[in-house]
Amino acid sequence: MSQDSWLQNYDATCRLAQEIAENIHERNRQQRTGGNPAKINMTLRASLQKLKQNIAQLKEGLLRASSSRRIMQSEADRRQNLIDDLLTREKHLNATFKGDIMEPEPSRSTLMAGGAGASGGTAANPWLINESEETKGLTFGEIKQQQQRIIEVQDAGLDALAAVISRQKIMGQEIGNELDEQNVCHPLLGVLANEV
Repeated sequence: MSQDSWLQNYDATCRLAQEIAENIHERNRQQRTGGNPAKINMTLRASLQKLKQNIAQLKEGLLRASSSRRIMQSEADRRQNLIDDLLTREKHLNATFKGDIMEPEPSRSTLMAGGAGASGGTAANPWLINESEETKGLTFGEIKQQQQRIIEVQDAGLDALAAVISRQKIMGQEIGNELDEQNVCHPLLGVLANEV
C-alpha cells in the first residue's frame, strides 16, 4: 500500500463512517415515525463489518510502511492517531447501532428555527467534538487541502535542508582536497629548505 493509497483508503474509511452515522440516524428516524428499518439494519451490519475490515487494512498498511521505513516516524505517529480516532468512531457507531448509546434528539429551539435536520442543511457532525480552532468551520475537502499545504511546506523545508547538507558535503570534500594538496606540497618545502 503506497503512501497515497493509504491516505485514499483512510479518506474512504472516513466517508464510510460518516455514511454509517447518517444511516443510523435515518434508521432511528424511521423507528420513531413507525417505518420499517429492517433494510437499513441489514445495510448497517454490512457497513459496520466493512468499516472494521478497512480499519484493519489501514493498520496493516501502516505497519508495513513504518517497518520498511517508507514513512518518517512522525508521519507514522500521525497516521496511528488517525487510526485510533477511527477505532473510537467504530466503537461509538457500534454502540449507537445496538442502542447502547442514543442519538441526541434535536432541541425544540432547533426544530422551531427550522434547524439543520429539518431544513436539509448540514447537521452537526458528532465526530467533531474535539475539533481544533484551525479546522473549525472547514469542510472535509478544505481540511484535506490545509493538510496538503502543511505537507508541501514540510517537503520544501526538507528540500532546503537537503540542499544545505549537500553544500556542506561539497565544502568538506573541497577542504579535504586542499589539505591533501598541502600535505603533498609540505614535504617538498622541507626538502627545498634543506638545500638552501
